[in-house]
Amino acid sequence: MADRLRADAQRNRAALLAAAREVFAEHGLDASLDEIARRAGVGNATLYRRFPTRRDLIAEVFAGQMTGYVELAEDALAEPDPWTGFVAYVKKLFEIQATDRGLSELLVTTSFDDDERLAELLATAQRGATQVIRRAQAAGRLRPDFARTDISLLMRGNAGVLRSSPDPDAWRRYMTLVVDGLQVFKDV
Repeated sequence: MADRLRADAQRNRAALLAAAREVFAEHGLDASLDEIARRAGVGNATLYRRFPTRRDLIAEVFAGQMTGYVELAEDALAEPDPWTGFVAYVKKLFEIQATDRGLSELLVTTSFDDDERLAELLATAQRGATQVIRRAQAAGRLRPDFARTDISLLMRGNAGVLRSSPDPDAWRRYMTLVVDGLQVFKDV
C-alpha cells in the first residue's frame, strides 16, 4: 500500500508541475493556484502539501527552464561568428518571453535570493551572457558600451511590448530595432 501511495504522490507532483508550467506560462507568476490544482486534477490541499508556498512551486517549476536559459549562452558561444551568436542569444531571450509569461516575469522582476538553485542558475546564465557580449565586442560588432545589465533593460522593454501591443509578433520588430541599434558598422 505504501508503494501505491508513493506512486500516487509522484503522479500528483508531476501533474501539479505540468499544470503549473502551463498556467504560469499563460497567466504569469500571480496565476491562480486554484486553477493549477484544478488542471492537475487534485485538490488544493494536495498542492499545498507538496508546495507549501507559491515561491516553492515557482522555484520547482522554473529550475528546469532556467537550465535552458543557461544553455542559450552556451549555444551562442558555440556559434563561430560572435555577432551571429549574440543576435541569436537576444532573439531566443525575446522569444522565450513571448511564449512563456511566467518565465518572462521571473527573469525581469523577481529576485532569486530565497532559492539557492535558481540563484546559482541565474549567476551561471549571467556569466555566460557576459561572455557572449564580450566576444561580440572583441569582434568589433557590438557597441563597446553595452553591458550585461543592459540585457535586463532590453528584456524589460520587450516585456512592455508584449503587454501593450495588440500584435503578438511585435516583439520581433522590437528585437530587430534593438539589434540594429547595438551593431557597430565598419566603414566600407
